[in-house]
Amino acid sequence: MNCMTPAEIVLMKKAGEMTRDALNYAATLIKPGISTLELDKCVEKYIIDRGGIPSFLNYDGYPASICASVNDVIVHGIPSADIVLKEGDIVSIDVGVIYKGYNGDAARTFPVGKISPQKERLIQVTKECFFEGIKHLKVGDRLGKMSHAIQAYAEKHGYSVVRELVGHGIGRRMHEPPNVPNYGKETDGPIVTKNACIAIEPMINMGRKEVGMLSDGWGIVTRDGLPAAHYENTVLITENGIEILTL
Repeated sequence: MNCMTPAEIVLMKKAGEMTRDALNYAATLIKPGISTLELDKCVEKYIIDRGGIPSFLNYDGYPASICASVNDVIVHGIPSADIVLKEGDIVSIDVGVIYKGYNGDAARTFPVGKISPQKERLIQVTKECFFEGIKHLKVGDRLGKMSHAIQAYAEKHGYSVVRELVGHGIGRRMHEPPNVPNYGKETDGPIVTKNACIAIEPMINMGRKEVGMLSDGWGIVTRDGLPAAHYENTVLITENGIEILTL
């Protein structure tokens, strides 16, 4: 796992703060009638005006600065003028910011107006999966302890965990080793090391775990058409515990 120097940690914290602020700004814009393209352009401007670089833009050819994934789109939804949010939708906003060469990455799933109790519960349990997971993230333990805890918590509540997509190490690059799954055995994965940064991102489906891909080659959807939620933070692992850099 990547081991950050004190100077690098300072820059990671700043990148994390900027990512958090961009997500909080996005939350203020979400309402029925706004297109996901408008969200993208507003958040992109917000990031640039504050001295950051939107890390998703042109990443492996991705054409936007945020991912905006509505209802059964789990992740990587491309913003579009044709996708207009409506009352009762849920939308997952994923944001990445580069600050002086270091990356922050975070995501939240938001309600659009009044949503059903079933969607509210899905959003809440997905968030709780993250916090349940980090209780089991300790220096010297296997990373799998956290992954297993996330899976167990989701399945206890009747949900399923996406297998094809995982969290990741993060630092100078947005995606670094190791992979950070939301499922698996407690004995899986590398040994957790201090001063490492990882992005932990439960992706939880209301129905079955199977996924498909949209024709644009980016959006990942639930195969059964039921909603999914996404909750992600960049975290710093220290000997004294976990510091969430994007909260």
